[in-house]
Amino acid sequence: MSELTPVRRRELRASAHHLNPVVSIAGNGLTPAVLGEIDRSLQAHELIKIKVHGAERAAREALMKAVCEALDASPVQHIGTILVIWRQRREEAEKSVQAKPVTSSASTGVARAKSARAFAAAARRTALIKAASDKKRLAAKRSRTYTRKTGPAGSK
Repeated sequence: MSELTPVRRRELRASAHHLNPVVSIAGNGLTPAVLGEIDRSLQAHELIKIKVHGAERAAREALMKAVCEALDASPVQHIGTILVIWRQRREEAEKSVQAKPVTSSASTGVARAKSARAFAAAARRTALIKAASDKKRLAAKRSRTYTRKTGPAGSK
């Protein structure tokens, strides 16, 4: 479990404000399946929110500590039933160990934000294209169905 500086923790809390919880911990507690899902989510997103159902504050604190120790993550915030956790992606950690780039943290944050925006825009375009093709396919199916139901013009 790595410690974050107060400045970095404040930046991460601000970044996590708009996020929705991606993992929920309920009555069964911290099972290996839940821990695996948290690990995959951290690998994909770096910063995640976890929703804890039906646990007292002390139990939530213990859950946060257990998750952070098991996955080598850093606790960012515990507010109500929401836990915010951060861990650097493994590939990026390996690359940074191999060759230390000489870039400022501000420029990498901007680059990451641009790529996230580009990814979101591409996902929206894909969804719109799929919706349009589904709409065309449904309209073609309806027109074929109506033409089949009509009989010859002279029969009654």
